[in-house]
Amino acid sequence: MSRVDRVSRTAEIAADPNRVIIFDTTLRDGEQAPGFSMSAESKLKMAHVLRDLGVDVIEAGFAAASPGDEECIRRVSGEVEGPVFASLSRANEKDIDASFRALAPAPKSHRRCHVFLATSPIHRSAKLRMSTNEVLSTISRTVEYAASLFDDVEFSAEDAFRTEPEFLAEALVAAADAGAQTLNVPDTVGYATPEESRQRFAYLDGIIRPRHADIIFSSHAHNDLGLAVANSLAAVEGGARQIEGAVNGIGERAGNASIEEVIMALRTRADRYGVTVAAESRHLVRSSQTLREVTESVIARNKAIVGLNAFAHEAGIHQHGMMADSRTYEIMRPEDVGFEGSYFVLGKHSGRHAVGKRAEALGHALEGQRLAEVFAGFKRRADEIGEINDAELTAIIAATAPQQDKTYAAAG
Repeated sequence: MSRVDRVSRTAEIAADPNRVIIFDTTLRDGEQAPGFSMSAESKLKMAHVLRDLGVDVIEAGFAAASPGDEECIRRVSGEVEGPVFASLSRANEKDIDASFRALAPAPKSHRRCHVFLATSPIHRSAKLRMSTNEVLSTISRTVEYAASLFDDVEFSAEDAFRTEPEFLAEALVAAADAGAQTLNVPDTVGYATPEESRQRFAYLDGIIRPRHADIIFSSHAHNDLGLAVANSLAAVEGGARQIEGAVNGIGERAGNASIEEVIMALRTRADRYGVTVAAESRHLVRSSQTLREVTESVIARNKAIVGLNAFAHEAGIHQHGMMADSRTYEIMRPEDVGFEGSYFVLGKHSGRHAVGKRAEALGHALEGQRLAEVFAGFKRRADEIGEINDAELTAIIAATAPQQDKTYAAAG
């Protein structure tokens, strides 16, 4: 079957030029990070959640890494329906064969071989010991071989942002000529800045698209300088239509772009980016929680989108604004990412109005001097222990009650 005749799930998705493909690598790049190794059952559980989240591509693993990894890919791709499943392969026939075996249970149109080869000067000399011509020859040979087995082939130029732009373009053209439909431009070591990312993708798009009109450019950004999400969004501005990332931003070293942050940034700032994603964002919190459970890991309370504090409010002025209109301090609805709602934290920064509202919800209507006394007791206790939960607030209300109320309560 010729390349023109092939119809893959990715090709169907890419028919909309404003649709950004979400490629999740939690099970591959994410799992490579120390402390995040997953069993086959854990990977299967995560894959079901990612399917519900609606990611377009799940990179299920690196088949040639071990017999166990190959078997995990086989199970995940055979038992979970919906997404495209990818297996990473080094640029050699043996790895590609392993990916082909591992992905055999998936429908043919939902299998992707993800071939990579480093292109930067430091990698060419220190790791590969290849000349530029040898790199180009290897890309052409192995991508063509992958395309003979798969309808969907992605090529990644490892360490793309430390590669000479002209040679990077030459390498990606070689991959596209050999049959790759997706060209990944990874910031493997988290070196780029957002403006560099935008410019690099725009440069490559200008050179390669006239020759390969249907090519999909992909961003795979690492977070070594804390810029992975920013660089991914800048890549979209430069023409990328696939973003690769992981749940909670896990991955090698400082991690990958956080997939939940990417999805909600593109949704919330659609006015700026003008693109769409198909993810069911209400499953973002569940995805994050499931990953934490299967890897026995934690995330910071202030983690964007899915952290405990993401929709929590303690400052009095914020709480007062939220009571008037949640849009004063929230640019997203908590329900849209999977939280039940906003959360008011009662602590030393909270105002009288918030304390009164919570007391009323607990069955205590407080006004005037009575509210002032409770609020004073609340502030003293908050300085001592920080957050005040419902039990503490109830105790404060009881402790500050007028003497006759206490006597009546005791008699009752």
